[in-house]
Amino acid sequence: MKIVLVSLLLISPVISVRTDGDDSIPPEPKSRFAMLDDVQLLANGLLHLGHGLKDFAIKTKGQMDDIFQKLNIFDRSFYEISQQTNEIKEEEEQLKKITSKLQANNEEIRNASLELNSKIEVLSQEKIQLQDQVGRLEEKLIKLFQMQLEVQQPEELVSLKRSSPGFQDDKQILFPSKEDETRNIKLNRTSKLQDHTGNATDCTWIYNRGERSSGIYSIKPKGSKPFNVYCEMKRDSSWTVIQNRSDGSLDFNQTWENYLNGFGNLGGEFWLGLHKIYSIVDQADYLLRIELEDWKANKRYIEYTITIGGPETDYTILLFRITGNIPNALPEQKEIKFSTKDHRNNTERKLSCPESDSGGWWYSACGETNLNGKYIRTSSKGKLQKRRKGLYWKPQNGRPYLLKSTKLMIHPTDFENFE
Repeated sequence: MKIVLVSLLLISPVISVRTDGDDSIPPEPKSRFAMLDDVQLLANGLLHLGHGLKDFAIKTKGQMDDIFQKLNIFDRSFYEISQQTNEIKEEEEQLKKITSKLQANNEEIRNASLELNSKIEVLSQEKIQLQDQVGRLEEKLIKLFQMQLEVQQPEELVSLKRSSPGFQDDKQILFPSKEDETRNIKLNRTSKLQDHTGNATDCTWIYNRGERSSGIYSIKPKGSKPFNVYCEMKRDSSWTVIQNRSDGSLDFNQTWENYLNGFGNLGGEFWLGLHKIYSIVDQADYLLRIELEDWKANKRYIEYTITIGGPETDYTILLFRITGNIPNALPEQKEIKFSTKDHRNNTERKLSCPESDSGGWWYSACGETNLNGKYIRTSSKGKLQKRRKGLYWKPQNGRPYLLKSTKLMIHPTDFENFE
């Protein structure tokens, strides 16, 4: 471009001189050689212009090549990005499909888990029912064994039977058969538990009368005045509740007089009363059932044969364990008197168990199981000495377990199914 401009600048003065000469000098005949000089000058200018254009074209071509090269690189990059984008989209679709499958599998697992939990709950209920049935069967087997011992014929009677032909008839009169003996036991038990006026003597009598709803009923044990009790109706039996604790709303650190007559509300926490308990148990052979629940909602039970003495013995208790799904924590085959903070009968003279354990109970030694102790929640902290004042169950070997609820119930021994 610079060469072109220089050529134009060189040509311009020549043209200008000629124009000026036309005005001041008269025209002369044009020289042939002068025209050749102009043509040569113009040719040189055009040559320079051509070289400039050529250089510009070469330079522009190089720039265009660079641009095209960059465009090719950009195209390749764009293509690669497009491929990566497509791959990402495909992977995203696969992830969506996998997520859908996982959600479906998760739903199936959740449904299976719910179904499994439901089956476990059903099995747990069936286990509890089977344990109850096994417990009742064990009880009945023990009683049946006792009956067999009572009606077993001595060897002397067998030899006498062989030697005396007429002894068979006499034996039937003096020694009834096993079936007759069982029938007589049933009749004796029924007549013993039923008052002559037709009043209910315990919750079992009310159950046999047709009642099937748990609640408060009036009973009149033989030789006692009528009073109200809470009847726990189960599937095939009824139990008379003598103690219930569930929320700690009632203070069980009561006096001897209160433990004799009872305290609390039959619809909540209560102690039925030693005198009332004795009037029921004194009618026949009875079982004691203890139902326990700890603070982790674990439920257990244990059953004993129970014998309670009268007021002259300070309501001495005698227990013998027969069944249950928890280790024993009460003294067996040992007569123990009832004690309160103002009526002490425990064997340890240096320490008052009702005061240290915060409740009346049948104490053999301080620190044993006390189901009338102070109600302590799991948030309470302390060492074993402090927990001794709490409501707990302490097996012979092992640590005590704090309890959330307890229920003590009694029920007459049942011979009706031994036929």
